[in-house]
Amino acid sequence: MHHDFILTLSCPDRTGIVYRVSGLLFEAGCNILDAQQFGDEETGRFFLRVHFDAPGALARETLDARFGELGTAFGMDWQLHDARRRARLLVLVSKQGHCLNDLLFRAHSGQLPVEIAAVASNHEDFAALAGSYGVPFHHLPVDTATRDAQELRLLDLVAAERVDLVVLARYMQILSPSLCDALTGRAINIHHSFLPSFKGARPYHQAHARGVKIIGATAHYVTRDLDEGPIIEQDVARVDHTMTPRELVRVGSDTESLVLARAVRRHVEHRILLNGHRTVVFR
Repeated sequence: MHHDFILTLSCPDRTGIVYRVSGLLFEAGCNILDAQQFGDEETGRFFLRVHFDAPGALARETLDARFGELGTAFGMDWQLHDARRRARLLVLVSKQGHCLNDLLFRAHSGQLPVEIAAVASNHEDFAALAGSYGVPFHHLPVDTATRDAQELRLLDLVAAERVDLVVLARYMQILSPSLCDALTGRAINIHHSFLPSFKGARPYHQAHARGVKIIGATAHYVTRDLDEGPIIEQDVARVDHTMTPRELVRVGSDTESLVLARAVRRHVEHRILLNGHRTVVFR
């Protein structure tokens, strides 16, 4: 019996990194299935993702110990992941359900290698949708007076459901700095990028009034800086003067759903490494 693992690492760039990693895997009887690397000349850091097959007799603890020694020698930030384990998601949503619906379908149909552990919302609109997929739904209303208590309930839910990734699928609430810090590196948001001049309510209607020709979406990690976290995935769609605001919303919703699904897939397949305020995303 064999096991699949994915090794991700970043470290100061120097000669011998790939040689030492591949040598360690060879000596342990492992077979490399896929490897991708990137050296950033600006930051002087090296990034590597290796998907490999390990013999069943090789204990995970042995791999951890060997990579620990190598990581210390090279100053590596490294992680070893079980490639066959499905990530558990908590999806947050408000009153726009297109991204939630898309994620539920992709997970249910096997198109996305995740398990949606729960859906939580500050409204009750999508309780039936979640229930139709057999996913628990949690109504967590929030206002200024209850925000701290509501966010504590969210964190309790993350712990109780052993959540690996929190997905803000058009969750129209600003997370507190403390919650952002608690979810660092494991919370993804989707928003309408390429409309930077149209902030606030009804952005697509504002875009229509200004005659835009491109609309789009950006998926990024959640940080204390609102909508300024490291970008994971983006896409655009062309529009024209014949389209109504309703049609722009439809096109924008499709783009948002696709971009968010791509970002979630990249994350759960361990293809994203942080590079300062940017990301290295291996395809």
